[in-house]
Amino acid sequence: MSSEVTGRAVDAETPLLTVEGLEKHYVEESFLGREHERVRAVDRVSFTVREGETLGLVGESGCGKSTVARTLLRLEEPTGGTVRFDGTPVESLSGAARREFRRRTGTVFQDPASSFDPRMTVGRSVAEPLRVQGVAEDRHRPVVTDLLERVGLEASDADRYPHEFSGGQKQRLALARALVTNPDLLVADEPVSALDVSVQASVLGLLDEVKDRFDLSMLLVTHDMGVVRQVCDRVAVMYLGELVEVAPTETLFRDPRHPYTRALLGAVPDPDPDPATRRETVELRGDVPDPSDPPGGCRFHTRCPEVVPPGSLDVEQSAFRAVMDLRVAVRSGRVDLETLRSRAAERADVTTAAVGVDRLASAVRERFGIPELSDEEAEACLAAALREVAAGEFEDASDRLAAQFTSPCETRSPPESEFGTGRVRCHLETE
Repeated sequence: MSSEVTGRAVDAETPLLTVEGLEKHYVEESFLGREHERVRAVDRVSFTVREGETLGLVGESGCGKSTVARTLLRLEEPTGGTVRFDGTPVESLSGAARREFRRRTGTVFQDPASSFDPRMTVGRSVAEPLRVQGVAEDRHRPVVTDLLERVGLEASDADRYPHEFSGGQKQRLALARALVTNPDLLVADEPVSALDVSVQASVLGLLDEVKDRFDLSMLLVTHDMGVVRQVCDRVAVMYLGELVEVAPTETLFRDPRHPYTRALLGAVPDPDPDPATRRETVELRGDVPDPSDPPGGCRFHTRCPEVVPPGSLDVEQSAFRAVMDLRVAVRSGRVDLETLRSRAAERADVTTAAVGVDRLASAVRERFGIPELSDEEAEACLAAALREVAAGEFEDASDRLAAQFTSPCETRSPPESEFGTGRVRCHLETE
C-alpha cells in the first residue's frame, strides 16, 4: 500500500473514503464571555464511500452534516477520529501528498454565487484550482472551455462575469470548477436547495451524468429525501451530530428501521393517491435539542414517536409518548398553567379563581392528549403528578414522572444493529 495519495483506491476491498469516529466540537462563549459551551456538532460519525458510489448524507438543518463534509475535506480540523482517503489517513498528509489529496477531491457548495469573485471572469474562477496545483497557464483555457461544454454551457461563457448567469448556471459553473482537476471524489453540499424546483431536476441529472462520465465517487449532503432517492446508491441518516441509520437507498425507502428515518420519509410528497400504499406522515413533536447539551441515551428520544416504554409498564406506546411529552415540558418549565386555567374556566363558565387543582390537572392532561392508562399503578402515579403540575410543584412532578415513566431510550445509548447490508442505532431493534 502506498503511503501517499497518488492513485486510485488500493484495491477493490478498500473504500475510496473511510470516516471512522469523526468528531467536531466547537467551544462557544456565553454571555460576556464568562462561560464556555462545547457544541458537539459531529460526534463519532463513521461511514465509507466506495469507488463509483454516491452516498447521501441526510438530516434536518443543524444536524451536523455540512460540518462532516467540511471536516473530512480538512477545511476544518476535526476534534477526533480518522479520515482515510485511498487507505491513507488524511491527517498524515503534507506537502505534495496533501496537494494531491486536494486535487483528487472536488467540492460544490449550496450557494455558488458567494464563491465566485465578481471581478473575475468565470473562466479564471473555474481555472483557479489549476493555478493552485501549478498547472501551466497555457493549458488552462482548453480544459476550462471543454468542461463548460460538458456541464451544458458554452465555451464562450468563459469570458463572462458571474452576475451574467442565473442560479442554475452558476451551479453548473461551480460543478465545472470542482471537476477541473479531474478529482476522484466529489463532495456536493446542498447543491440544489437554493435553486427553483424547475432547475433542480436538470442539475441533479447533470450530477448523475457527470458522475458516470468522470467515474466519480460522490458524497451528497442534503435535507431532501426526494433528492436522495433520485441520485444516491446508499443513504446515511444523521440526527444531532450522530448517524442513526445507514442502508442502500432502495432498502431504506422500502423498510426504514429508525423512527427518525420514517419521519423524514413521511414528509416526502407522495404522488400515489392510493391510501393503501401511501406512506404514513409522522409528526415530530418538540424542538431539536441544544447540541451543547444533547439528551442522554438516544438523542432522538425527546421527539421520537416510537419511544420505548420501560418493561415494567403495561401501556400503549402512543400513551407513553404523550406522558413523555408532559415530562419534557414539566422538566423545562414549559407548561403554561395560566392559559390552561383560563381555558378551563371558560369551558366551565366559572372564574379562573374557581378552577381548582383537579380541574386544572384535567386541563393539563387534555393539553398533552394523555388518555387514562390501563396500568393502574402507572395511572395513579400520573394522576398524582398532574395534580402537582396544577399546583405549580414542577420539580416534584418531574421527579415522580421520572421514577415511573423513564424509558430505556433515555438511559442507554442504543447499540448498533446490522440488518442485511444496513445498520441502525435504535432500541426498537433490541428491546
